Amino acid sequence: MIDILRTRRSIRKFKDRKIEEEKIEIIREAMLRSPSGRTRNPWRFVFVDNKDLIEKLSKAKEHGSAFMKSAALAIAVCGDEKESDTWIEDCSIAAVFSQLTAHSLGLGSCWVHIRNRKHSDEITSEEYVRGVLSIPESLRVHSVIAAGYSDEEKDGIPKDELQYDKIKYNGF
Repeated sequence: MIDILRTRRSIRKFKDRKIEEEKIEIIREAMLRSPSGRTRNPWRFVFVDNKDLIEKLSKAKEHGSAFMKSAALAIAVCGDEKESDTWIEDCSIAAVFSQLTAHSLGLGSCWVHIRNRKHSDEITSEEYVRGVLSIPESLRVHSVIAAGYSDEEKDGIPKDELQYDKIKYNGF
């Protein structure tokens, strides 16, 4: 696991290559195995491999989502806030599980934050994604994970560049 963490980076350029169904199934399984507060599992996931829909999702935010148009897969991570008061945390864990699993399978990925972001002056990113994917009003849209075969090379962050000064022991 530490090797995955040492080498994983956010990838924003993807090759025009379909992801094998077996790999997508492993990502689905990983997300469904992610921890959840009191095992409430308030998350729901929409896996999108339709290029037209991914193109629309790439317009979800005013800034920071356009790169998604080259992804082979987009995963909308949604949560039911009525099922659990930890829906945000639970969705975050599932999103990270998807990214770590994708990396372990030779794929790149990047998190696109949707909750509390704007699509335009008129609507939120959440409303926009909900409309593109016909997500029920009862669900909140947390994020979208873009994934695919990386078309860029990024080295992991060297250990000596980690921010160890942010770690304290036995108090601040």
